[in-house]
Amino acid sequence: MTASAEHDPRGAHEQALLDGFLKLDTPEGYRAEFIEGEIVVSPPPIGDHEGILAVIGWQIAQRSSRRMDFSGNKGLELVRGDKCTKNHLVPDGVVGPNELGLFWGAPVWMPSDGVAMVIEVTSAKPEMDRWIKRHCYAKAGIPLYLLVDRMNKTVCLFSDPDGEGEDYREDIRLSFGKAIDLPEPFGFALETSEFQ
Repeated sequence: MTASAEHDPRGAHEQALLDGFLKLDTPEGYRAEFIEGEIVVSPPPIGDHEGILAVIGWQIAQRSSRRMDFSGNKGLELVRGDKCTKNHLVPDGVVGPNELGLFWGAPVWMPSDGVAMVIEVTSAKPEMDRWIKRHCYAKAGIPLYLLVDRMNKTVCLFSDPDGEGEDYREDIRLSFGKAIDLPEPFGFALETSEFQ
């Protein structure tokens, strides 16, 4: 046992869980994530969930002021500042500037450096997307978090991570049907009328 594990039994327990998580053989179509020391397994998404992502992906590809790369269900390893604890999340969408080539040769769990925005569309566990994942993305310093809340029929854009690793300083929430402005590097208003 390492000296740090002897002095931090919670950290040793979390590390053991993380090690087990990384060895999981998740059934086809399911998604496993390691979020704040808990293993979360989610079933495949329903059609409306994927339809919303398709609309967002198409608009990003067609309307962004810069060429952007989009990946659905890309594993991100999110590190909490200088702490050794890591979260392993699989956002519904990960977007970054094309010139960075984020996805080419990326490992299964890629670092979040260079990611411009992550996207989540609520499903079976909406509170996970609304609160826990939001804080994980802010802690990792991801500039933008777009949350499509199917239950509340709202689209939320969280921006400007607070630097303390707790949350985003800014959030805009609009009802489905209203366009939400995505700042640079996107530079367009995302239409949400098809989300209804």
